[in-house]
Amino acid sequence: MARPKKDGIYLNIKLDKELYHRLEHVCEEAGQTKTLIVERALLAYMDDFDEKQETLRKIEDGVVTIIENERVGE
Repeated sequence: MARPKKDGIYLNIKLDKELYHRLEHVCEEAGQTKTLIVERALLAYMDDFDEKQETLRKIEDGVVTIIENERVGE
C-alpha cells in the first residue's frame, strides 16, 4: 500500500557528496526516507536555534544572569 501524499512544498538543494552519502547510509540503517530524516534534522536544528535565541533575549532583558564558573584550584 502506498503512503498517503504529503501536503508539502518541494525543496531542491545541492549537498556535498560526502554528506549525501552519509544521508543515504542513515536512511538505509534507519529504514526511513530522505525526506523524513532531513525534516527531523531541520526541526532539531531550528528548535535548538529558537531555544538559544530565547535564552539570548532573556539575557538581554535581564531575566537571566550569566554566572562564570571558576575551576577548582584556580
